[in-house]
Amino acid sequence: MADTDEIRKLLGQCFFIGFEGPELAPEVTKFITDNAIGGVTLFANNYESPAQVAELANSIQAIRPKNPLFGLDGVPLVIAVDHEGGKVQRFRKPFTRFPEAHAIGDLDSPKLAFEIAEAQAKELRAVGINVVYAPVCDINTNPDNPVIGRRAFGETEERVTKMVSAVVRGFVTNGVQPVAKHFPGHGDTAKDSHFHLPRVKTTLETLRGRELRPFSKVFRSRCSMAMTAHIIVETIDPKLPATLSPKIIQGLLREELRFAGLILSDDMEMKAVADHWGEIDAALMALEAGVNVLLYHTMPFITRVFEPLLAKLTSPEGARALAMLEASANRVLDFKKANFASYRPVYIPEIEAVVGSKEHQDLLKKVEKLIGAEPV
Repeated sequence: MADTDEIRKLLGQCFFIGFEGPELAPEVTKFITDNAIGGVTLFANNYESPAQVAELANSIQAIRPKNPLFGLDGVPLVIAVDHEGGKVQRFRKPFTRFPEAHAIGDLDSPKLAFEIAEAQAKELRAVGINVVYAPVCDINTNPDNPVIGRRAFGETEERVTKMVSAVVRGFVTNGVQPVAKHFPGHGDTAKDSHFHLPRVKTTLETLRGRELRPFSKVFRSRCSMAMTAHIIVETIDPKLPATLSPKIIQGLLREELRFAGLILSDDMEMKAVADHWGEIDAALMALEAGVNVLLYHTMPFITRVFEPLLAKLTSPEGARALAMLEASANRVLDFKKANFASYRPVYIPEIEAVVGSKEHQDLLKKVEKLIGAEPV
């Protein structure tokens, strides 16, 4: 069995963390380096300008773990952000802010969706972002849905499938890895999993013919990351949400859809899991179910979870989760080596020509004219 220090580094690779502020604080730097953290997620509070966020990305990569024992010697971290367009976009001006997904979906043009994702990817890559938490593959079938709504490309499987596959191609071909979310589909819920635990009664037959199809299509379009939903699908697992359910993660995602990429949890600080299964046990259950990466966004929560979770993994109670953890850490490392081998630091003077460029602003104006929208 691996010793505690080895397990610490395995666990670290499977943690993507968030932190406050536009710079790396000493305590954040220490946490990343001590635990070989695998990635970070940036939020609006981390952003002041393109040059500043690029310098932040460079500083994050400068402390990337170096440990040949685990193949970590200089392997870049994931630096991710929510960048869907519309209201869900963490980086403000001068980043080009395209309209929400539903408005794009109404145009029914995969070509345009590809061009938008291409522009978004170029701007994100210019400041050091290598992973984007998009596209939303949910189908907004419930008009009372409080969390998806117009973040979805539409209300039908055909439209959503067509649009998300184009978006994935736009990101992948421009060097930013997309994350398909929220598996197995958050569109038919009437509660927000940030605050509640949604339950859906969709039949397995309907799920296969509707919710799963956009995911299946983007996986074939070279999307190698998927994010789980904190929802209970009663017809598959009436007791556990997707993030904690082996039936959904192993049975449905891995075996039935044959997904071989990285499986990320939705934010583990959300009340749908943290309030019902406890902060530590929820993390252990997610790892045991087959989640490869646990997402967290605040350092107080992260530091409260990490050491107790490590202790459980080194106890008999955590034996199964530990076995899954080792496979997950290797999967994370393989993903990084496959996609980030050509990493180089951001060259700050090049940013201005890309972020908010005339080409991207012209595309935005074209989109706004087509949808008859006020400028976003």
